[in-house]
Amino acid sequence: MLAKATVTIDLAKVTENTRRVVDALGGRGVYGVTKVTCGAPAVARAMLAGGAAGIADSRLENVAGLREAGVNAEFWSLRAPSLARADEAVRLIDVSLESEIETVRALDVAARTLGKRHRIVAMVDLGDLREGMLPADLPAFLDAAEALANIEVYGIGASLTCYGAIVPDAENLGELVALTQTAEARLGRHLHVSGGMSSSLDALVDGILPERIDSLRIGESILLGVSTVTREPILGLHTDAITVSAPVIECMVKPSKPKGTSAQDAFGGRPTFEDRGDRRRAILAMGRQDVVPEGLAPVDPRIRVLGASSDHLVLDVHDLPEDLHLGDAIAFVPTYAATLAAFTSPYVEKRYVG
Repeated sequence: MLAKATVTIDLAKVTENTRRVVDALGGRGVYGVTKVTCGAPAVARAMLAGGAAGIADSRLENVAGLREAGVNAEFWSLRAPSLARADEAVRLIDVSLESEIETVRALDVAARTLGKRHRIVAMVDLGDLREGMLPADLPAFLDAAEALANIEVYGIGASLTCYGAIVPDAENLGELVALTQTAEARLGRHLHVSGGMSSSLDALVDGILPERIDSLRIGESILLGVSTVTREPILGLHTDAITVSAPVIECMVKPSKPKGTSAQDAFGGRPTFEDRGDRRRAILAMGRQDVVPEGLAPVDPRIRVLGASSDHLVLDVHDLPEDLHLGDAIAFVPTYAATLAAFTSPYVEKRYVG
């Protein structure tokens, strides 16, 4: 009998998925991204056990928690710190992704105060329109950063697909490599090429990932086993390393269409309903404050998600051969959005197995 909504992480499958990604990349580095799990130390350790070269996260709070938990790794920051957190970033982070020279100057001051040298990857926007400077601005950025005594320009990088949904391809990845080669000639030394995130695995599968790319930052594909371009399984990875379950708190036969005058639901929407007659429906102790209902695929395909309010998930369970009982657990495979919500919600228990 399940007590409350629970997200279960199979650490053995996370480790195996990491190992398969590492092997597929054939010597390139894999930085395991833990941000969707809110920087769970167990997940970071599973990725490192699978061969990840380091751990990447977007939240300084998560990295602080990982360090406090004794996770020993090279840490990358996926989001540039605010100016007021430059000291904290230098204390916690080994490599940060940067695009604003003012931020880099603040990191330089912090590094001087702390007696450290901070490494940065200069981020270039190749069309996705999230973080990154335009390619034409890279030379001036490099010159300014190179002049800072406590900053090391470690590499050049790009982010694709997360915001603008732009797919890594031969053209934009080729541009990243060309920009790096030009930067190397300008600075007179080798630079690391950070070639994107999980979406770049599709370029690997298609045989167009340039050999010059040194590493990828991989989170979703390791944890959920899917391509972030197609959301289909990729590289033979486990797609059920993370599951979400919740207990049944009501199960009754009811009409499939509400009765009365229709207005807005709790979230301002105007739902529509198909009249399928009387159907057995189950309510689970989980709602939009815990997950994204549209991102839940029932493990049992005979179950259908009908919708949710803040705290209730409504299911059609009419096609199940046996009646459900109160407390029975219903399991789902979550999308990235549902996974993010489940880990962020304080009401969802986190359970680690394997």
